[in-house]
Amino acid sequence: MNEPGIQSLMDQETLDQRVQAGETPEWVADHWHSFRDGLLGERNETPFPCFFGAESVQNGEPIYTAVPSMSDADALLGLRDRILEYLEIFEDHSERASLVTFFKPPEEPLSEAEYHETLWHILQTLHLHDPEPWPEDIPTDPDDPYWEFCLGGEPMFPTCRAPFYEKRKSRYCPIGLEITFQPRTLFENLDVTADTEAGQHAREVIQDRLEDYDGVCPHADLGDWGVEGDREWHQYMLSEDEEQAPSTCPITITRTHPKPGAKLP
Repeated sequence: MNEPGIQSLMDQETLDQRVQAGETPEWVADHWHSFRDGLLGERNETPFPCFFGAESVQNGEPIYTAVPSMSDADALLGLRDRILEYLEIFEDHSERASLVTFFKPPEEPLSEAEYHETLWHILQTLHLHDPEPWPEDIPTDPDDPYWEFCLGGEPMFPTCRAPFYEKRKSRYCPIGLEITFQPRTLFENLDVTADTEAGQHAREVIQDRLEDYDGVCPHADLGDWGVEGDREWHQYMLSEDEEQAPSTCPITITRTHPKPGAKLP
């Protein structure tokens, strides 16, 4: 961690130091300022809804990386390598050490539909080049309450901020796409999964804050992993305009390993 270059894994202190020293591209600095100010600031006199995330940033716990393209194969394979590296170290770094990824913004603005397409292209690429088989205990069908994205044998929850959110400011990033990867192990270690009293209380607090922070009702697709009727994939990038969001999950998961034609190390 903290190797030279924006595509390395960086702890928060290192990222901040590199930004202040002018050692990062402007878009990385803009992402960092937007992310930090969003999670630590207030809106409508309400703090950021996810108090776990806000406290984590306040304490300097997340790990960061930057990705110079949302579509270039080498950039996405580099992201895969950073995620795999992160999975090896995050528990030793902090119990709340999520991986925050900043993507270089496109030259021309994208529509909401294009951001949805971009997210699923990224996740599909990561899956196709996963060096580990899909976990046996995780379904391959996204229309299953126990499905969630996996990489390196680790189930995880990727959640996005993007420029198209006009109403749901808790998901808004004016710079470009951001994906925060949170392994399920992280939630289990904090004892805040849906089947625990602490997890149910956390969800109530977060949803109350969401309504005050965003000024609109919490999104209908918000739910919990493993709860009948809830689907995890909708929550990775919540829709602002339902007509621009996919109606079915645009990813194909297979247990075939290694994947035919995939470039594995």
